Amino acid sequence: MDDAARLLWTPPAPAKRGPKPRFTLRAIADAALAIADEHGLDAVTMQQVAAHLGTTKMALYRYLPGRAELDAVMLDRALGSPDPLPEGDWHRALTHWADDLHRRVLTRPWAVELSQRPHIPGPGELAWFEAGLSALAGLPLRGGEKLDALTLLVGHVMSLARRQSLGAASEKDLALGLAPILDTHAEEFPHTASAFADAVADGSQDDALRFGVERILDGIRSLLSTHEHRTP
Repeated sequence: MDDAARLLWTPPAPAKRGPKPRFTLRAIADAALAIADEHGLDAVTMQQVAAHLGTTKMALYRYLPGRAELDAVMLDRALGSPDPLPEGDWHRALTHWADDLHRRVLTRPWAVELSQRPHIPGPGELAWFEAGLSALAGLPLRGGEKLDALTLLVGHVMSLARRQSLGAASEKDLALGLAPILDTHAEEFPHTASAFADAVADGSQDDALRFGVERILDGIRSLLSTHEHRTP
């Protein structure tokens, strides 16, 4: 177990004689979150977190060894615990799970980068795994298949959140910008012109989150059908 994982998973040691610790990991993580929320992830340094707390960088090393450990507690604190899932329907439960994760990450898009750095999940992040897997618990899938299903959902959610945070044009804005071009060059790009026109007509613009989640869940349903027809 690396230092970051040990920090997240080892209960605090009983207090010893001497001065009471001035800070907690939660307070340090919250200071780092405040900096990242206001100035971005690149602004988060041990020095800046210490300044935010009114202490010195060296004083923080009493609580965590370095930046990797700070990243770990930041991510765990940023994700928090998932909302309770609706019961009785794995499809509805996983849709809710993906929507909840998207909302959390979209409020703190820098968490996407932290989640992609090599690390061992902490209690908060693992709670998301547990919730997602609980929705799949009654299905005749192997453990690896369940983990792969969550990986696909997480990848889709994180990719969209990252694009949105970077200011990628929405389909509606892109359609408005392309409208005069496609009006003039529709014969050169007939499929593009038709797709944008249809999306406007049926109100399906900017629906990539729902569309992607539905297709992944359709894939799970197809896999279930395969299992049902598999020869014993």
